[in-house]
Amino acid sequence: MEANQTANLESISGVTAPVSGTLMNVGTAPETLTLGERIAYYRKRRGTPQAVLAGLVGRTENWLSKVENNRIEIDKVSMIGMLAENLGLTWQQLLCAPIADQPASGPWPTAHDGLEQLRTTLADYSHLTGRGSALEATDLDVLKAQIGDAWSAYQDSRYARATRLLPPVIAAARNAVNTQTGEAKATALGLLAMAYQGAAMVLTKVGESDLAWLAADRGLSAANQSDNLLICGSLYRSVAHCLLATAQFDTGRLDAAVGVVDNAATFLTAATDRSNPSHLSIYGTLLLVGSMAAARAGDRAAAKTYLGKAEKVALNLGYDGNHWWTSFGPTTVAMHHVSTALELGDVDTALTNGSRLDTSALPIERRVRHKLDLARAHHERGYRDEAVSLLLDADELAPEQVGSHYIARSLVTAWIKTGREGASRPVADLAQRLQIV
Repeated sequence: MEANQTANLESISGVTAPVSGTLMNVGTAPETLTLGERIAYYRKRRGTPQAVLAGLVGRTENWLSKVENNRIEIDKVSMIGMLAENLGLTWQQLLCAPIADQPASGPWPTAHDGLEQLRTTLADYSHLTGRGSALEATDLDVLKAQIGDAWSAYQDSRYARATRLLPPVIAAARNAVNTQTGEAKATALGLLAMAYQGAAMVLTKVGESDLAWLAADRGLSAANQSDNLLICGSLYRSVAHCLLATAQFDTGRLDAAVGVVDNAATFLTAATDRSNPSHLSIYGTLLLVGSMAAARAGDRAAAKTYLGKAEKVALNLGYDGNHWWTSFGPTTVAMHHVSTALELGDVDTALTNGSRLDTSALPIERRVRHKLDLARAHHERGYRDEAVSLLLDADELAPEQVGSHYIARSLVTAWIKTGREGASRPVADLAQRLQIV
C-alpha cells in the first residue's frame, strides 16, 4: 500500500474534536403500509430519487408522488411488477412480504456477497459492554493494513470484496478498542472510525442507505473519542456524503448536508496545516461534498463558492493525491465542476469541460463516476452513440459500480424503451445483466 494511501494515525494533541451529531434513520416501516407507502419506503431505503424510479417505469415524477401519497392507485399488475423489479424486489415482496425481514437487496448480487455479514456486524452492540466475542489481541499495524485493503477494494469498485473484508476488520478494531489503553486505545479508536467510514462509503454505493447511516454514526462517535483532527474531518465528510446520498427524497437533508460541511469546514479551517497534504486533502474533499449539496439544492452561487475554495486547496496541494483515500487534487475538483454543472442543468458546460478532462491517474471509482456523468450529458444532448460507448467503457472497468448506479440503470432503460438500440447486442446484454429486461 502506498504511503499516501495509508491513514496516518499519530495522536494530535491539543485538539478538541467536534461533538457528534444525531443522524436521522430511514428506520423500519410498520406492517400496515399501503402499496404506495411500501413503494416509497423501499425507494427511500435504496436512495433512489422519485424522478429516477418514475423514469425507469415510464411514468412522471408527479404520477409516482401521487401513488406514494395514496392519491391514486395502481390498477395494472404489470406496473407493480415493473416497480418491484426496479426496486430490486419480487412483486410478492413489494405487495405483502414483512418489510422488517427484507434486506434491500439490489439487482446486482455480486455486490452483495458479504452484505448480510456486514449487516449482522453493524447490528451487534455487544462490543459496547466489552462482552463481544473473545478475540486475540489485535496488532494495530496489521489492522491498519487490513483497513487499507478494504478501502482499496472500494476505490477499485470491487464492492463484493469490500463487503467481505469489512466485517472481520470492524470486529478486530472493536476488539482493539476494548483491549488497548492510553495512546494505543486512541489509535485503535481512529482505526475503528476509518473501518466504519469504509463501510458507510461502500453501503451508500450499493443502495443500503439505512446501514450507511448506522456505519457513519458509529464512525463519527469513534472519531470524536480518538481526538484525532484528521479522522474527525474524514468522518464528517462521510456523514455529509450520507446526507447527500439520501437528499433526493428528503430535501431537508440537503440543508443538513450543507450545515455539516460548513461546521466541519469552519473547524478544519482554523486547524488545518496548509503544509500537510493529508489536512489539505480532507478539507478539500469536504468542500466538494458541499458543492454537490448546494448544486442539488439549486444554489448556484454556493456551489461556485465551494468549488472556488476547493480549487485553492487543490492548487496548494499541487497534484492529484490519494491521502486518506480522498482521491483529492486538481483533477477531482475539475470533475466536480462537471458534476455540479449537470445538477444545475448546464449540460453544455459539463460536456465541454468533461470531455477534455484526463482522469486516467485517478482510482477506478472516480474514473467510472466521471464516465457516468459524461454518458448522462451526451444522452441529454441526444448523442446516443457517445453515451453508449462511455457506459460500456465504464462497465468494462467496474461492472459492480455500473450495476449499482442509478444513472447507468436509467440510461439503459431509456435506450431499451425507445427501441432504437434494440439491435445493439452490447446494450441488450448490459440491460439483461442489470435485470432491466
